[in-house]
Amino acid sequence: MRKKISLAVPVYYEQEVILQFLKETKAVLDTLPVEYEYIFVDDGSKDQTVAIIKEQAKTNPRIKMVVLSYNHGKAFAATAAFTYATGDYILYMDPDLQDPPHEIPRFFETIEQGFDLVWGIRKEKKDKFLNRLYSRVFWGTLNKYTGLEIPKGIAVMRMFTNQFAQNLLQYKETNRFVEGLFMKVGMNYTTLEIDQRERFAGVSKFNFRRKMQLAFDAIFDFSELPLKFAVRLGFLFVLLGIVALVALAVTKLFFIDFQAGWASLVSVIVLGIGLQLFFLGIVSLYIGRIYKEAKNRPLFSVKEFVNISQSENI
Repeated sequence: MRKKISLAVPVYYEQEVILQFLKETKAVLDTLPVEYEYIFVDDGSKDQTVAIIKEQAKTNPRIKMVVLSYNHGKAFAATAAFTYATGDYILYMDPDLQDPPHEIPRFFETIEQGFDLVWGIRKEKKDKFLNRLYSRVFWGTLNKYTGLEIPKGIAVMRMFTNQFAQNLLQYKETNRFVEGLFMKVGMNYTTLEIDQRERFAGVSKFNFRRKMQLAFDAIFDFSELPLKFAVRLGFLFVLLGIVALVALAVTKLFFIDFQAGWASLVSVIVLGIGLQLFFLGIVSLYIGRIYKEAKNRPLFSVKEFVNISQSENI
């Protein structure tokens, strides 16, 4: 019996690339001894992305789409794609064609060797210097402060088994860092070095601000480091305060008889208030995340299904 591959593809303002993406992936998939389907998840696009996919889906039942009610964020769109994928293997990729479709057969050959997950690792990042620098800062921050040990230079493109996807979907947290969740699922994974090319059209929506926001989200979701840092810093300032008070007392009693001024007092008060606000801010971030999880809301809201029957809906 032939295996089935589901292409899980989140889309957001991708009207310029959809047709080329379908053309290139179809040309490759038709050469493989597999069945396949597309699971597009639109994450609130206001351009012609949805209309183009709908038009293609009219004549090709392999093209399926989940239209989300509003922009949830890529992590949630990806989760929706994994949820409705029915293949034995799921290939997660972006439609911008930076991770080229001609690598798909290599992913299939590798995962057929018995792996649960195959990470794509980019040989060389073909991007602007600043974007490459941003990526290095981003991944360096993640690996240093979360302890996740995410493979260096990973691409969006990766393939995993349906069983891996089911295990991944058991993680229901609202604060979703997909790569971190992949590492938490674990199982038997390997890496595959792949080519990369320039984006086919349009511009990336994943700018430096969003990358660093994702990095901080990952740190707060997968690490207690900020809390430990606050405790250590608090202990350090208490120690410095004690040393300063002892030094002042010794100086006044044995060396110089001076009058303590209001400036030093105000400085100490301001420093103390600043430290308290800093520590409260860190604790508040964790409390806010606990609050979001406690509400237990659905991970995504669906507006429309295309070529997905009600029996497939979860």
